[in-house]
Formats: sequence, C-alpha cells, structure tokens
Amino acid sequence: MKKSSGSSPARGEKDRVTQIFFLYKVSEYRYNNFLNSGFLRKGKFIMKNKVLKFGLPKGSLQESTFKMLKKAGFNVNLPSSRSYFPSVDDSEIQAVLLRAQEMSRYVQDGALDCGITGNDWILENKSDVVRVTDLTYAKQGLNKVRWVLAVPEGSGIKSVKDLNGKRVATELVNVTKDYFKKNKVNVEVEFSWGATEVKVSGGLVDAIVELTETGSSLRANKLIEIATLCESTTQLIANKNAYKDSWKRAKMEQIALLLQGAIAAEEKVGLKMNVRKENLKAVIAKLPALKKPTISGLSDDGWFAIETIIDEKVVRVLIPVLKQAGAQGIIEYPLNKVIL
Repeated sequence: MKKSSGSSPARGEKDRVTQIFFLYKVSEYRYNNFLNSGFLRKGKFIMKNKVLKFGLPKGSLQESTFKMLKKAGFNVNLPSSRSYFPSVDDSEIQAVLLRAQEMSRYVQDGALDCGITGNDWILENKSDVVRVTDLTYAKQGLNKVRWVLAVPEGSGIKSVKDLNGKRVATELVNVTKDYFKKNKVNVEVEFSWGATEVKVSGGLVDAIVELTETGSSLRANKLIEIATLCESTTQLIANKNAYKDSWKRAKMEQIALLLQGAIAAEEKVGLKMNVRKENLKAVIAKLPALKKPTISGLSDDGWFAIETIIDEKVVRVLIPVLKQAGAQGIIEYPLNKVIL
C-alpha cells in the first residue's frame, strides 16, 4: 500500500499541542502584565523594573481604600466595574483586587507580596504574615470595627452561657468557635453567606456573630449585643519572604508611610491667618494646634502670619473666635497628608 505523503498523525498531534502551549504562554504573559514590564531578548523575558505584587480589597473596603491611596499619592483606576486588575500610576506596583476574606492566605502563600485586609480575616485564616502597619479606616470612617454576638430583643438570652446547646450563624467561623471554646460553651456554629441578621430574626438560628461599625444595622433588625468577640482594624500585611527583600520592604514601608499620612490628614484642615503683634498672644491662645503653630513675620512691621493644623470638626466654632481675637485674612484649606 502506498504511504501518504502528509505528516504522521503523531507528528500532527505534537504540533497542535505545541501550538496550544504557545498560545497559553502568550495569554499567561498578558495576564500577568509582563508585556508592560519587560522585553524579550534572545528568547528570554527581561524585567525592566522590579514589581511589587499588591493586593487591594474588593467589596466594602474597596472605595475607602482607593480614596486613601489617592490621598497618599497613588491613582488607582479600574478599566471596568468587572475588572480585577486596577492600574496604578506607579510602574513598580502591580495590583489585583481580591476579597478581604481571602487576602491574608494569598499573601502568606507568596502569590502576593503584600495586601490590605482586616485583622479579623488574618485571625480567621490563622495566617502567618508580617503586619507592616495598622491603618485605622473602615467603610464609613476612621473607626475600628467590631465582631459582636447578638440576639433578638426579648429572647431572654442575657449572656454567652445562655447559648449553650444553641445554633449561631456567622461568616467568622473559626474566631467564633475559638471564642465559645474559651468560654466553655457548647454551640453549633454555622457559616453564613450573608444576610445574617435575617436568619436570627426569622428564627433560623438563635444568635449571630456579625460585623458592625455603628450598630445601626443591628438596631434596625431589633437585635441586641451581648458580647464583643474582637475588634478589627485595616492592616497592610506582607509575605515573610517578600518582607526580607530589601527593595520590596522599602517599597512597602513607603506605601505605609504615605497611607498613614493620608489617614492622619483625613479629619484635619490647615488654617492660615494674619495677626497684629498686639493680638498675637490672644490668637495663639485660642488655637488647639497639633503642635505649636508656625509664626512668621510679614513685610509690614507689626504683623505676623500664623499657620496651623486643627481638627476639621472644630473649624466652624473656631473661626469666629479667632476673628474676634484679632485674626484677619483667615484661610482654611484641605490636607492630603500629615506626616508626623
């Protein structure tokens, strides 16, 4: 029988596998933004710059985190609402959006160099990570959040001990189990995918452990707190090996410093004013300054300029008082960062 002049089936299959593998590697490069951070030389991919893999929280902390990063000097933008890869105007940062609940696991495993998440999820995942800095901001303001044990009004449950043999729903399962074990109370803890308040109000469970910042949602659902399991703040965390890298550590500490400065400036404003020499002591006495105000002489003899930083919430009361004490040309201005 005459043999076919075409390629053998085995060779054809091998070529197809090679082609698929090539397409996969191209997609992988694009996926990791390698084409934006390096170039090919003799078949090898050469990095232009060092890159910090930075995880940002998706969900309730996303908006406030983007806001803080902007004040810190980093503009973060999403190509679309469905994208998980924000662009940052810093070529040394490669960002990805992940749920705060998962962040510490990926940082611990080294998939990310660092990330922003809550201390509650570090505890829940029992993650072994470096806490680079504490960032005291939450969804609604500059507050700590609390995980509280709550029961319906009129349930007759007054303490943790009253829940022995009962059912508790929560998203923070491991921390909740540890809490009841520590208090020697036997309960059934079940994971809740959300709408946890409804489950206890509807009689599906006896109590819940839920996150609260203001307590308004609990009150709206006629629930009362009987204990606080833990308080939590936002954290900048790092992978242990990444933190040992001098370049990555310096980059993380730069981000931490600027974020701390943005948070410190969040509820403060700057004030400038001019004051005659004879009114200087009276005006200074009215200023609740962060530190002693800056005082400098003006070109006109007998006049001084004062500049200081104060809490924004007192400005509406303070400005009339300063005016009455002799201050003139008072200017209030917003702050992006206060580095202490």
